[in-house]
Amino acid sequence: MEKNQLYYGDNLTVLGEHIKDESVDLIYLDPPFNSRQDYNVLFAERDGTRSASQIMAFEDTWEWNTESARACEEIIERGGRVSEAIQAFRTFLGHSDMMAYLAMMAPRLIELHRVLKVTGSIYLHCDPTASHYLKMLMDGVFGAQQFRNEVTWKRQVGMSSAVHESKRFGICTDILLFYAKSEAAQFQPQYNKDAPEYQEYIRERFTMVDKDGRRFQATSLVNPAPRPNLTYEYKGYKPPRNGWMITKEKMERGIVRADFIFPRTSPPESAERAMRTS
Repeated sequence: MEKNQLYYGDNLTVLGEHIKDESVDLIYLDPPFNSRQDYNVLFAERDGTRSASQIMAFEDTWEWNTESARACEEIIERGGRVSEAIQAFRTFLGHSDMMAYLAMMAPRLIELHRVLKVTGSIYLHCDPTASHYLKMLMDGVFGAQQFRNEVTWKRQVGMSSAVHESKRFGICTDILLFYAKSEAAQFQPQYNKDAPEYQEYIRERFTMVDKDGRRFQATSLVNPAPRPNLTYEYKGYKPPRNGWMITKEKMERGIVRADFIFPRTSPPESAERAMRTS
C-alpha cells in the first residue's frame, strides 16, 4: 500500500490485492446501513453517464440472491467463530435482506481484521437497523474481549413528524462500534485543554506543582478495604493495615516513572503516608 494513494473499486478486492497483513493503524468504515436509501454516485463515466458499478455500490439496498448466497456459504465453509455466527443468523433471519447484508459484510470484516496492526483499532459506523447484528459479527471476527465501546452519535434533532406519523420516537442517532485488534492496541484519551471548564478542573484538582512546573495531585496508596494479596513490604516500608492499592510490580514501574512519592518526613514504618500522583 502506497502513501497518499486513493483506491477506487470494491473494497474487498482492494483489500485482498493491495493491502498487506497488519499494515494499518486505524480503520474507520461507514458502510451502507441496509436502510433502503439511495446514495449519490461519487464518480461519473467520461461521457458523463453514471457508472453501473457505482450505482450498485452506492445503492443502499441489499437483497438475498445468488451472490449473497454464495458469500454466505463461503463464510460458513471457513469454519470458526464467524462461521458459527453466520449460521446462527441464517437460522434466525432466513434468506432475508438483512441476511444478505450480513453475508456481504462478513468477508470484508475478516479482511479488515487481517490488515489491522496488533496495536490498531477499528470503528464501524452503523445505525440501529443492523447495529445489534453487526456487533455480534464483530465479536466473531475480533473477539468479544476486544470490544471497547459502543459510541452513540447524535447526528440531528429528532423530527416531530417521525414521532407522530410513525408512532415512534424520531431516529436521530448513529452507532459506532469500537474494537481493538489486541490488548496491545493504543488509545489516546482526548481532552479539550482550551475549554474554561477544563482549566478550572485542573486548578481545583491538581493543586501540587513539581520542579518543572507541572501540576499534579496526590492520593493515598493505602487500600480502603483489606487486601491480603496486596500486603507486602516495599523498600523498608511496612505494608499498610489494609494493604497497598496496587501490586508490587506496578509499584516498581511507578517509582521508575516518578508516579509515586514517599515523603521524606515519613519513616518506613509509616506507610500510611505513601502517596500516588496523577
